[in-house]
Amino acid sequence: MTEFSQKKYLPEGSLLGSIANFEYLSSQRGLERAIADGAILEAIATSCDLSRDLTVDLGCMRGIIRRNDVALVQDGDSVKDIAIISRVGKAVCFKVLAICEENGRPYALLSRKNAQEECMRSFVSELIPGDIIDARVTHLEHFGAFVDIGCGIPSLLSIDCISVSRISHPRDRFYVGMPIRAVIRSIDEESGRIFVSHKELLGTWEENIERFNIGQTVMGYVRSVEEYGIFIELTPNLAGLAEYHEGIKVGDSAAVYIKNIIPERMKIKLVIIDTAKNREAPGALEYFVPDELRHIDLWRYSPKENQRVIESRFC
Repeated sequence: MTEFSQKKYLPEGSLLGSIANFEYLSSQRGLERAIADGAILEAIATSCDLSRDLTVDLGCMRGIIRRNDVALVQDGDSVKDIAIISRVGKAVCFKVLAICEENGRPYALLSRKNAQEECMRSFVSELIPGDIIDARVTHLEHFGAFVDIGCGIPSLLSIDCISVSRISHPRDRFYVGMPIRAVIRSIDEESGRIFVSHKELLGTWEENIERFNIGQTVMGYVRSVEEYGIFIELTPNLAGLAEYHEGIKVGDSAAVYIKNIIPERMKIKLVIIDTAKNREAPGALEYFVPDELRHIDLWRYSPKENQRVIESRFC
């Protein structure tokens, strides 16, 4: 994968504010130049008619994406109506096929499918496990999050791969439309479907524990309530254990005193000082990999002195 490819085939919505996108959409001449250049552009879909054709606001004129050109069909699937209707009000990528005329007024014939085919051919097909890419959250389900990895091409991020700290639902970490980074976890060779992970970018146990010290009182979130104790998340990839208290629920915020840190056992002992019932909204995530890093072969979460090895291998 090249950095050029990632910049060219970004998740939908990334091009809306770009100068190049604006210049192409500013006039009919600009759209004709987009045809000649084979440019991938973006605009907002404004309506969907009974034929399931999308109307797109190009600024200088309206654009039409026919039902068969709305999305790339993979592995024998068909484009469902809900997938088309749900694009209304959102950014869609497309290539301009032609400038047509109806009742004396010009309109542009567009294809989102063509843009996705180019993205698949020139970017997605070159990805390998361990590649780090930009993505955008599109849907949240109890089992994970669906993310756009380029030009609206979907990928599944399962809930167990979102962070080391357990969460009850992806909404505890993400919101729809949230830009994130992700690492390619696996690729189904038969269907071409790609699965991504996220926790490997949020730091190791040692990297996360560096910001904490014994004797500190800090804020955290209740992630699990068990008979033997309560797990409190201090960061998305770091949690400690406090004694059980009645009345505390998953999702509560908690002020905790750090009683002890034991690296060789990868343990943090906490004392709950106070709790509140407010549920936190997903905030900005801190990534522990530099922006220029685009591939990892191995990620080890556990400290070297810990006998329990927690790692992800991509090579």
